[in-house]
Amino acid sequence: DGTQGESVSASCDDKLKITRRLASFGVDFIEAGWPGSNPKDAEFFRRAKTELTDDEKEKLSAFGSTRRKSIAVDQDAQIQALIDSEAPTVCIVAKAHSWQVTDILRATLDENLEMIYDSVEYLSK
Repeated sequence: DGTQGESVSASCDDKLKITRRLASFGVDFIEAGWPGSNPKDAEFFRRAKTELTDDEKEKLSAFGSTRRKSIAVDQDAQIQALIDSEAPTVCIVAKAHSWQVTDILRATLDENLEMIYDSVEYLSK
């Protein structure tokens, strides 16, 4: 949603206004935040369900990550937050480089592929 930069902040009301404006410009996908990461993004997706038009809502994309290591995909809270957001599109980040998998996730390469596969399959249902 573009608010990761230093000194960049938008309230939930701001994000709703920005979403409306981007939708009016004809933007196809509006990445509106990570509903499982912070209360403001969770609030945005909760309010978007009732405060945005259907045309605006159909452009929303929720951001998240693959399921966590050693957690079943249907038990992963942040995967559930993506589903609960009711965004028609989700964008997930996954680790692609072996050192990220082994040093950051502390997983094997096969475990990483399983986390990616499980997440995509579950979110595609």
